[in-house]
Amino acid sequence: MDCIFCKIAQKEIPSNILYEDNSLMVIMDNNPVNNGHVLIIPKKHLEDYLELDNDLASKMLKVAQELGPKIMKKLDKSALTLLINYGTDQEVKHLHLHLIPNFSKRNNTKIKNIKETFEILKEK
Repeated sequence: MDCIFCKIAQKEIPSNILYEDNSLMVIMDNNPVNNGHVLIIPKKHLEDYLELDNDLASKMLKVAQELGPKIMKKLDKSALTLLINYGTDQEVKHLHLHLIPNFSKRNNTKIKNIKETFEILKEK
């Protein structure tokens, strides 16, 4: 399979991993629309949200609930958007949940180096 997220999940391609367990990874988006933009990806290949079962959906939201407020606090953001694209808007055909701080203010924010933001978010 030639899926970039599957390759990241199998660690064939390096990524900035914020969280990982047996079924999910949270990585920095390589093309962020705002600082702190992360992706929650299942390790198992699911093309889109229609293939998502209730257990994994619940787990993805639980991880979003745990990480979202931490990301907002560490980056001093006031809002968070959760987003799943589908159809022609889905650039990578592997289910992923975007967590995007201050999405509505994206045009007013200077995007930092991903590695710099990753280091801020990794701090305990």
